[in-house]
Amino acid sequence: MPQKSSKKVRESQIEMTELVLPNDTNQLGNLLGGRLMHWMDICAAISAGKHSGRVCVTASVDEINFLGPVKLGQVVHLYASVNRAFHTSMEVGVRVIVEDIHTGYSRHVNTGYLTFVALDETGRGVKVPELIPTTSEETRKEVLEEQRRRDEERKKTRNSPRKNINTVFLISKILETKPRSISQITYRISSICTFQ
Repeated sequence: MPQKSSKKVRESQIEMTELVLPNDTNQLGNLLGGRLMHWMDICAAISAGKHSGRVCVTASVDEINFLGPVKLGQVVHLYASVNRAFHTSMEVGVRVIVEDIHTGYSRHVNTGYLTFVALDETGRGVKVPELIPTTSEETRKEVLEEQRRRDEERKKTRNSPRKNINTVFLISKILETKPRSISQITYRISSICTFQ
C-alpha cells in the first residue's frame, strides 16, 4: 500500500495504560523514573511509527521533569501524538497522568518531548508524511511558540561541545574503576563531580 504524503495529528494519537507493580518501584514505593521514561519512549515510538508507517528510533529526548511521585498500585495513563514532522524525523509529545483507581483522583505528573527518526529496510532515514493540524488546540499560537523555544534549546545543547566533553570525561572516569554496583557508580560520579 502506498505511503500517504500527509496525515492528521489524530492519526498518530496513542493511549497506553500501565499499572505500577512492586517491580516498578524503588525502596519508597514510588515508580522508578527510568521505568516511566521507558514507558514514555515506547508510547512515543508507537505514535511515531503510526505516523510514518516505519520502524522509528529515538534520536533525542528533551528535558523531562517529574512533577510528583507515582505510588505502587496507581494507574499510569500515557498519551502521545506527533506534534511536528520534519524530513525524516518527528517530534512526539507525551503527557502522563496518574490515577488512583480507589479514589478516582488523577493528576498530571510528567510531560516529555521525544524526537524519532523513521528508518527504511536498510536502516537509513526515510521521508515522513507531513503533519496536518486540524483542531484549534493543535494550531494555536502558544503551541507554536513552545515548539520554537524547544528548537532553540535543542540547537544550544547540540552545539555545546563543553557539555559533550564533560559527559565523555565522566563516562571514561567511571569505566576506569570498573564499578560492580550502582552505589559504586554513584560514589564515583559524586567524587568526580566535586573535583570538576
